[in-house]
Amino acid sequence: MSTPIIAKKSPYAVNVEAGKTYAWCACGGSKAQPLCDGSHKGTGLAPTMFKAAATETVYFCGCKHSKTGATCDGTHKTL
Repeated sequence: MSTPIIAKKSPYAVNVEAGKTYAWCACGGSKAQPLCDGSHKGTGLAPTMFKAAATETVYFCGCKHSKTGATCDGTHKTL
């Protein structure tokens, strides 16, 4: 598989901590959405690492088709 599964057609709001790194699921198969649980193994896809610059709410992409990587860019509205 080289095309990600759409986990949901809206973003995930996640409270992140400054300086902490998060592994965003890029394959769509993780049971721990929007974060990686290793489900990508054998798919040809890999998680995208996201380092939080501030303690805040980040909107991670749920459709897995964002052109900005881990964060939502509104692409889900066109799917």
